[in-house]
Amino acid sequence: MLHLVLAAASWQGARPVASPRSLRSCAIRQCAVGPLPGSFVVPKVDEVAARLKKEADTGHVPFNPVAEADFVAETLFVARRHDANEGPYIQAVQEVAESLAPLFVREPHYFYLFKTMLEPERMIQFRVPWIDDKGRTRVNRGWRVQWSSALGPYKGGMRFHATVTSGVIKFLGFEQTFKNALTGMSLGSGKGGSDFNPKGKSEAEIMRFCQSFMTALAPHIGPNRDVPAGDIGVGAKEIGYMYGQYKRLKQGEFEGVLTGKDPAWGGSLIRPEATGYGCVYFARAALEAHGQHIAGKRALVSGSGNVAQFTAKKLLALGAKVLTFSDSEGTVHEPDGFTEEQLAQLVAVKQKRGGRVSEYARLSPTAVFLDGERPWSIAADIAFPSATQNEIDDADGAALVANGVVGVFEGANMPSTPEAIARFEERGVIFGPAKASNAGGVAVSGMEMAQNAQRVSWDAETVDRELQAVMTRIHGECHAAAVEYGFGGNLKAGANIAGFKRVADALRDQGAV
Repeated sequence: MLHLVLAAASWQGARPVASPRSLRSCAIRQCAVGPLPGSFVVPKVDEVAARLKKEADTGHVPFNPVAEADFVAETLFVARRHDANEGPYIQAVQEVAESLAPLFVREPHYFYLFKTMLEPERMIQFRVPWIDDKGRTRVNRGWRVQWSSALGPYKGGMRFHATVTSGVIKFLGFEQTFKNALTGMSLGSGKGGSDFNPKGKSEAEIMRFCQSFMTALAPHIGPNRDVPAGDIGVGAKEIGYMYGQYKRLKQGEFEGVLTGKDPAWGGSLIRPEATGYGCVYFARAALEAHGQHIAGKRALVSGSGNVAQFTAKKLLALGAKVLTFSDSEGTVHEPDGFTEEQLAQLVAVKQKRGGRVSEYARLSPTAVFLDGERPWSIAADIAFPSATQNEIDDADGAALVANGVVGVFEGANMPSTPEAIARFEERGVIFGPAKASNAGGVAVSGMEMAQNAQRVSWDAETVDRELQAVMTRIHGECHAAAVEYGFGGNLKAGANIAGFKRVADALRDQGAV
């Protein structure tokens, strides 16, 4: 079957690459980008599974590009048949399928469980009407995807941003499934949000929107059913407004239905810091596994929101030199690195004044503002993309590699394109995929749920110690899975395999659910 896939790739103008595994990946990617010639027939995986059953029973199957291509091609066919126009979701499925193909060759029964996981248990869409300050009725669209409850109640953030669509929510929910599984906690997966943009809205408008959003969402959530959290555009303020409305609807029931709450009324310490801190803890473990250390490393950080700020704070605490922050207008570069005082100044600009990084650049005599540019062309040792998906493209990946970066650790969700990731892998750059490296946020959310259930509050040292342990363990499991299935030190493949197997085994044990 591989020759059919390769022929399709040639028809699409695929670029020749060196290794069989890279050739396989390149060919399969062509199957996802558009319609193929009428002669192309998607392979039937049932035949492959039967053919490989005896081999799988031996406990070891060597790299088989034909079989792997069959499995991946059918996965992409199934995904595109239902969701052809949802690009981010198809991209996420493709990445995971390519990582899981060797597992499917060795243990074909897992493929059928993966096809089950391609469909969320349910996806809810609702309208969110609200009144603006001029008395006009406005309406936005809201979503909540409840992807998998195999490991526990649905768990995942809510994003308020103009770019949110059903496809974005679906991609985020799919990725959340693997991320939550990697934490080792009893967490299912979900994601939600709205195309409402809080920027430019008054406090009263944000409150009215949040209350309307929760009114529609409340029948579908609960502490043992679905526990949403924050994400882009949803911070402690928005969580507070929604939690208050939930209590009103439930006649005052005080329960842990949301995470990211203020510690004064049920939240966890270290929760705002968790994603950024966790990303750095994962990077530290990955670097140390290669005989390197964070101390003294020059770091590029993109974004300037919560994740970027706390990533930088922890990097400074561990002795690294943070060179950049960015937003949609451009990048601010401190050639000698941000000091703690300069970081505090930037945070004040972003949080207290709602300013842009260009405003910080005007306040700092040593800063350079790169109008309209991303940070990735600046020479550094490690990079932490913490802004949004696909912010590192092929050209950016080439620039990072050319400048000698030894590690890229994703703080945002899927910020690197497949082409950029391929460059990292070809040059041996340590790559920490988002589902592993930014799992710190949901890990501390799980800790918040545990504290709520026990009606206790842990001190910051306890939460931070547990967070470090979780992130170190995630790295270890990703590395072990990658080695076991022939991917060497490829943490992306290891994260996909380790996370998938935990969910898939639960699905198998619970029946066809």
